[in-house]
Amino acid sequence: MRLGDRTYQGKTIKGILIVNKKKTLPEILTTTVGSYPVPTWLQATPTEQTLIDATRVVVDIQRQRGIDLPTDGELYRFDVNHPETNGMIDYFIRPLAGVRSEVGRQDWSEFRQLQTMAFRAKPAGVVEQALGEGTLNLVSDCERAVSVAGRHIKFTVTSPYMLARTLLDKHYGDFDTLLGALSDVLAVQIRELDCACLQIDEANIPGNPEDGPRAAEAINTVLDAFGGEKAVHFCFGNYGGQVIQKGSWKNLIEFLNMLRCDHLVLELKHRPDDDLEALKDVTPEITLGIGVIDVKVNPIETPDDVASAIDKAEKVLGKGRIGWIHPDCGFWMLQRSVVDRKIEALVKGRDIYLGLT
Repeated sequence: MRLGDRTYQGKTIKGILIVNKKKTLPEILTTTVGSYPVPTWLQATPTEQTLIDATRVVVDIQRQRGIDLPTDGELYRFDVNHPETNGMIDYFIRPLAGVRSEVGRQDWSEFRQLQTMAFRAKPAGVVEQALGEGTLNLVSDCERAVSVAGRHIKFTVTSPYMLARTLLDKHYGDFDTLLGALSDVLAVQIRELDCACLQIDEANIPGNPEDGPRAAEAINTVLDAFGGEKAVHFCFGNYGGQVIQKGSWKNLIEFLNMLRCDHLVLELKHRPDDDLEALKDVTPEITLGIGVIDVKVNPIETPDDVASAIDKAEKVLGKGRIGWIHPDCGFWMLQRSVVDRKIEALVKGRDIYLGLT
């Protein structure tokens, strides 16, 4: 959501206030980041019908608790053979034409020598021919969610930069060429998405700020293909509650300002105070979304905790600079009983801060 007048989902924005003929929405909106705990009955019977039913439940839970812009929970990425991952990489890589997903010992060895990802020893795939969309079908997965939840949802896609870093390239021989090919494949499908908001997810560049320009170019290729609200989510990684990337937001400001997005979705609850201070240098053309819920721990924040986090951020960044609040990252590693109460606290805390209760 940009500052200044523009159209957003058929409404008119004045500054960061969305005005509707029937309803005035809060100055700070709430959203979730992407993944939601997979219902046990979907895990037990992963059919198309149970996926549709689970998506309906997950979206409705968010709306019942007051989330302004829900996600579909990324349930379509669930793989019963790989329950330890939410499909951030493999869901996108495996279907692509030109990629061999069966990875042997020699491939592992070559990928390790490249040292592209310190926390990943095995490549997601081996690029042996020119990339194509293959059987990847983002449009169908988005349509499924829209069919049960309506257009007013956010659909999430992993950044082409992060995907490229997981590949062993034996075709292009140049990382930027590979990155451009991936961006083009994603952009073709993104152009056909019919939802309110697209969010690009990137958890690798925070630890590699020197790659900012090439990553921004690739991400912008995908963003430019979408006609609705454009968001980019950044975090420092989360696996089993552990931070994966080292770095700070201070080192990423120049990169963030290159992005042609409407708002940022940033991990901040689990970050040091200096990171908040650095965000003052993000261009005002990009609305800030700040993490106020820690997804790396089970203790549930209170509404007062959330209200205090917003107050603290606005004192540093300035009144009206924050347009969104959300969890730090996706929820797939936590239990439903924890997640449902965390998003309830998220909304109640926003309401307390804005005096809506």
